[in-house]
Amino acid sequence: MNSENFYSELPLLDNFYDITEPKNFVDVPDDWCILVTDIRGSTQAVEAGLYKDVNLLGACSIVAVLNVAGKTEIPFVFGGDGASLLIGPQLLPAAEEAMLAVQKLAKNSFSFDLRVGSVPVKTLLSANYRVKIAKFKVSENYSQAIFTGGGLTYAADLIKDPVAGNIYSIKNPGISAKADFSGLECRWQDIPSKYGEIVTLLVMVRDDFCQQSHQIYKNVLWEIERIFGNENCLNPIYSENLKLTLNSSKLIKETQVMTSGGTWLERQMYLSKIQLETALGSLLMNLKVKTQEVDWGVYKNSAIAATDYRKFDDMLRMVIAGNGRQRSKLTEYLEKNYREGKLVYGLHVSDRALMTCLVFERSGRHVHFVDGADGGYTLAAKDMKQRMQD
Repeated sequence: MNSENFYSELPLLDNFYDITEPKNFVDVPDDWCILVTDIRGSTQAVEAGLYKDVNLLGACSIVAVLNVAGKTEIPFVFGGDGASLLIGPQLLPAAEEAMLAVQKLAKNSFSFDLRVGSVPVKTLLSANYRVKIAKFKVSENYSQAIFTGGGLTYAADLIKDPVAGNIYSIKNPGISAKADFSGLECRWQDIPSKYGEIVTLLVMVRDDFCQQSHQIYKNVLWEIERIFGNENCLNPIYSENLKLTLNSSKLIKETQVMTSGGTWLERQMYLSKIQLETALGSLLMNLKVKTQEVDWGVYKNSAIAATDYRKFDDMLRMVIAGNGRQRSKLTEYLEKNYREGKLVYGLHVSDRALMTCLVFERSGRHVHFVDGADGGYTLAAKDMKQRMQD
């Protein structure tokens, strides 16, 4: 198998429960690298109300590398306050340059210190961590990378470590790094929960139970479905409350990314352009217009189908729609397993979800990153770390 086309040639899983089966995972080639981005001080930024900026930069990391890759499929995972991507040797130099450009964007346009690092898979293997991967078909337009083996988590830990971070951080060789952020869109209003609450959840099986981890994760998924219902009930994004925004203060974030380094006039022109596009898109969806390129009557449904509200990267991540009673049942189940030493979890509750989008083709390739509002994954991770310390 050609190393560069390794990911694109993986078979697709079509049932999310299949991610709990070890036989469905294969080793990533040892000449690949893991790229990691992470905002230093993201928890404090989120607690200060900058959670949308934090989410946006995580998405920027992904879109910049996907645009480098072109038609080559790249495995990635959006973590809320950062991202992890796997890159083959041929694309690595250009992808690292794109990462440096995202770092520059974070500093100049958002006043964030973004860590960007590159860890060879060989380094992880020598430290006795594996990087195993599977590919789950979310929709016709989006296939999701699923990671296990501990390597992805260890790579992120290395980038955050004060000493190792200096070794694996991507260095700027003095060139003016550039990136293409085409496809990034932030045009949806916050999406209220259909049942009252949005639960952002992280679950990780403890090392002592790693031999039984596949069954423990499967049990957790079963329990979530038993409490909250099937995926149509679970998914926090639904068409009735999926509305575009024309508000300049909401659209300015996308504008900041796309016109970074530009003049005031260029920003205003871009903002006016996307307001016009958004108004037109809203009208076409409401009228259910079908053009040669896009069936606007079903566009919301195709967007919902391509959301990443559940995923797995050495831990289970989910954003779930539910109510307080359901959350209490879930917490009771997780707490019992936590006390038994089987797993550790983190949880955050909001009343709405956020969606940040990568749209390369309206009727084709697109993915929509979902997080809980007011801090979602970042504050769930803080909650999880507290349990780890306890």
